[in-house]
Amino acid sequence: MACVLVVDDEPKLGKYVTQALELDGHAVVRAGGGREALALLAERSCDVVVTDLRMPDVDGLAVLQAARALPSPPEVIVMTAFGTAESAVAAMKAGAADYVTKPFALDELRLRVRRLAEQRGAAARGDRLLRQLTPDLVAESAAMKAVLAAARQVAPTDATVLLLGESGTGKSQLARYVHFQSRRASGPFVEVHCAALPETLLEGELFGHEKGAFTGAVQRKAGHLAAADGGTLFLDEIGELPAATQVKLLRFLQERTFVPLGATEPRTVDVRVVAATNRDLAAAVAEGAFREDFYYRLDVFAIRVPPLRDRPEDVLPLAERFLAARGLPADKLEPAARQRLAAHRWPGNVRELENALQRALILAGEGGIGPAHVAPSGPAGRSRGAAELLGEGFQLDAFERDLLLAALERAGGNKTHAAQLLGITRRRLYSMLASLGERPPE
Repeated sequence: MACVLVVDDEPKLGKYVTQALELDGHAVVRAGGGREALALLAERSCDVVVTDLRMPDVDGLAVLQAARALPSPPEVIVMTAFGTAESAVAAMKAGAADYVTKPFALDELRLRVRRLAEQRGAAARGDRLLRQLTPDLVAESAAMKAVLAAARQVAPTDATVLLLGESGTGKSQLARYVHFQSRRASGPFVEVHCAALPETLLEGELFGHEKGAFTGAVQRKAGHLAAADGGTLFLDEIGELPAATQVKLLRFLQERTFVPLGATEPRTVDVRVVAATNRDLAAAVAEGAFREDFYYRLDVFAIRVPPLRDRPEDVLPLAERFLAARGLPADKLEPAARQRLAAHRWPGNVRELENALQRALILAGEGGIGPAHVAPSGPAGRSRGAAELLGEGFQLDAFERDLLLAALERAGGNKTHAAQLLGITRRRLYSMLASLGERPPE
């Protein structure tokens, strides 16, 4: 159950309380006075403290204050004599979770301790779940450390956040990070890809609709705004929103109310909005392609996520995290493969890196990931520091040959599958093998 510290200078009462709590399965530690309690609190952590208020050496208020000052403070129940209500009030103001008045029934105290222990256990489980859900963003580079610092700064507020940056930089992960660092962490996180929804369906999906609002609306449906009540609504690719929807969202951001399709009365929800785009919204406003008033409502707190080419220090840590998420050790990446990953510019950003590693795992199989397995699929001209790869003994034909044969081996000789693994056509696979003087295995 829980660890409980019982503090009382009356040995008889302390013994009875200890025995009663041990019957419930708690691990009980006894202190014969306030001074001993302070020493025990400094040595070990407890979930609940049950302390008398009036003690000759160090009183219960001092024990309460010491307990509440701990990094992981326990819940405190104070025991006070009949007729000293002002002492109980003072203790509650100082942070006590509960109090009992002497004489009290032991079953009453057991119930209160059990309730506090269960609440504390539930909170601990929630904290563990929150840590599991919160994205573990890689930030070895100064640029990403600044991004995370800004995210942590804005997260506790309800300010609208606008995430800017190229596709594949991790804006959706950062949106989740903001959510789980906020007071809304226990609430829903609702993600909407604005560009993926047809304009005819977008408003109904966002705001919901009433039965009969349009042809096919056979029942009432709550939209994404209602689903995000008490949490965060993440609007990805918000630069693709049509003008009519921008107007309705502008009203929501201004008034925190919206009207579902077919409804006559506005509805109110408690939702924090995080938006993301890879477009230059300021330029879109200047061109008349995006509403200026809506842009300024979004641009309350903007965070620009840098492309991966501008934070090369994050490439290898990202690769190692990708492997760790699949239960694989970091040393599965051979040194030459690491060099090749670090040298590439990654125009597709983190998404391209993840795709390259996924392909490398397929090609490498049970063995280590070598340089032939991590050849980026983008144009060669995009590689940063390509000259670093041209060490003594490097031969392009040998590199291509090894890669092609590895794909064929991994595909079990199936040429169509091998071509898919390499991201090329079957015809090109035959052509490359022919140019290298290789006959594909049958």
